[in-house]
Amino acid sequence: MIEDRLDRQLRIKGWDQAALSNSRVCVLGDDDLLASLFVLSASALGINDLVVLGPRLDGDLVENARRINPKFSISFLEGYYTHAAMDDIFSGCGPLVDLSRYALANKLAVNRTFRAGSTLVRAFIYRDRDRAGIRVFTYMRGREWEELGSIVSANNFPKEQRDDPVLSTIAAGIALEEVKNVLMGGRVSSDLISYSREAPDGVGADPNVLVVGAGSLGNFVALGLAWSGIRRITFIDPDIIEVANLNRQIFFHDALGRGKAETLSARLNRRFGTTAEHLARYFKHNTDISSFDAVFDCVDNFETRILISEKCADSGKVLISGGTSPNAGQAVFFDPESSGPTPAQLLGLYEIAGKRRIDQVERVRESCRYHPDPSVIMTNQIIAALMVDAFRIHLSGRTPRNIFYDSESDGKILS
Repeated sequence: MIEDRLDRQLRIKGWDQAALSNSRVCVLGDDDLLASLFVLSASALGINDLVVLGPRLDGDLVENARRINPKFSISFLEGYYTHAAMDDIFSGCGPLVDLSRYALANKLAVNRTFRAGSTLVRAFIYRDRDRAGIRVFTYMRGREWEELGSIVSANNFPKEQRDDPVLSTIAAGIALEEVKNVLMGGRVSSDLISYSREAPDGVGADPNVLVVGAGSLGNFVALGLAWSGIRRITFIDPDIIEVANLNRQIFFHDALGRGKAETLSARLNRRFGTTAEHLARYFKHNTDISSFDAVFDCVDNFETRILISEKCADSGKVLISGGTSPNAGQAVFFDPESSGPTPAQLLGLYEIAGKRRIDQVERVRESCRYHPDPSVIMTNQIIAALMVDAFRIHLSGRTPRNIFYDSESDGKILS
């Protein structure tokens, strides 16, 4: 069962699951959401042993982490990192992940890492006047340079703060990508990884949103939309939940054999009080999208992505299109009022699919086990959150930029 759950990442060339499963990772928390998202994603990835020091965690996300991975163990210590005498807490740990928001902890973590000759992954959310963003930096002995100053919080001591949940999702995913590389002996980024934009003003009106695809991207798009205050969401997806989905589709731990769209909408409604609906069917040329203000493309095949692009262009609908591989992805925004290309045109999907135009998609559903494409949680959560962030920027009256993510590059997020 556990091996089946991790099947999609075990298919990645050079993947070393034992390095993840047999390691202990320590986390310094502060804002409960960022730390809890990291815990959830780490559990889904198959990191089985976490030690977390922080004031609190999100109970629902941590419970989900426990249920999605039967071998998962978390030791949560409620408190703050305030003195080097507390370093025994991190005994036996591999990398230390610092998600805290006060300078005392940041400096203690760097000092502990330097003395131990270990690795520190630092990730946090920031807001500077009218801009907000994330920063991630991997520190080890020998990297005592200017970037260290930019990863130390402005607040010397703990202070009540609330992070942006969408930015937290991106930061948690990139931090986990760096932790994965540390544990597997891969190359970590040599740069300060950053993503920023003007801070959105809020969603304003109550948009009606269609999400095509309730799988990996769809799960995190759903979470980001709900956290952003979007209440009217419809999911369209005919597929059922299989065990190989569970390494990245975080809502489905106990729903094997059920419909993805139905399960996702029901769980979103229960947790957030949304009015999400579902359609257990394929997106086709005659699918009616007239009632929706925007469409999220979260599907995993080129033909349907082309069809969605054409349908939104013909119907004058805003489209946010996402695609992922184990190491890369893109979040592309299309506004029919602009003269820009559709996502299918921009990404060259016609050439990839070998077609000029898609008039109909009649995909015969086969179990995911017959199409075993490698996939991990990090790229899916990062791209999904970037898609939601693009929509929030649009709702604020600004034009979002297209984002390309490459986990093997130093900067990781490109535009």
